[in-house]
Amino acid sequence: MDDKRSELKKIIMDIRTLPTLPGVINKLNTLSENAKASVQEMARLVSSDQVLSARILRLANSPSYGFYRVSTISNAIILLGVNVVKSLAISSSIFEIMERSSVGLWEHSLGAGVAANLIARKLALPECEEIATAALLHDIGKVIISLKCTESEQHIKKMIHEKQLYMREAEREVLDTDHAEVGAWLSKSWFLPDKLSEPIAFHHDVQLSQNHRIKTAVVHLADVLIKASGFGESGDRYVPQIQKIAWDVLKLNDEILTELVEELEDKLVEARNFSLEMQA
Repeated sequence: MDDKRSELKKIIMDIRTLPTLPGVINKLNTLSENAKASVQEMARLVSSDQVLSARILRLANSPSYGFYRVSTISNAIILLGVNVVKSLAISSSIFEIMERSSVGLWEHSLGAGVAANLIARKLALPECEEIATAALLHDIGKVIISLKCTESEQHIKKMIHEKQLYMREAEREVLDTDHAEVGAWLSKSWFLPDKLSEPIAFHHDVQLSQNHRIKTAVVHLADVLIKASGFGESGDRYVPQIQKIAWDVLKLNDEILTELVEELEDKLVEARNFSLEMQA
């Protein structure tokens, strides 16, 4: 079983086996690490790839961020931050595959981004855009499993139905890993910052998050709320409980949770309309 896990990790860590990423990504990584690089330089670089630019602007204008007026790459970098734009850039090809192959998973991810943004703003947390991005990407490992383990994916779905398991339980039985760990491997191969990769890795195990536990707790809560809302399709038949550590870290109470659920209903109407527009 461990051989299968090691083989899958090797595939994912070898960037050549993943969907082709635009050549500007390495250059963007270099620029983002240069303290003297300007927003205009980064914007010019990203804008040199028209397809990539269009995808970034489409995601930047999604309900996950709530701007709706991001018309240029430089605006996106200013409003969302370099890390978010870089993450949207390197994940854009994966999202394209997700939208084509699993509309339900795309909508679940979009909904999680919307919910995370709402939670972060409700709790007056910093870096709301990065939290929303982590939530948007939280299930990216499921896409890679679907792409690279087609036969195993069918077995996983069968086990979920027959044994009434959560998806990650079935994944671990079949692959000796799960989509959260696969997402962590992918984050590492894409050089995502820890503030994004840690919530992806531990959104099902908040207690394992060391450096970005609040962000991880928000992504966990967003995932649970979206599953409970029935928006999109995560692959799970059941809604998990909110982990106590997430409840404590975020200082939640019943009143705050009720307000979040009520406000999320309206936000998800916008997200549904956005998703339909993208599929048209």
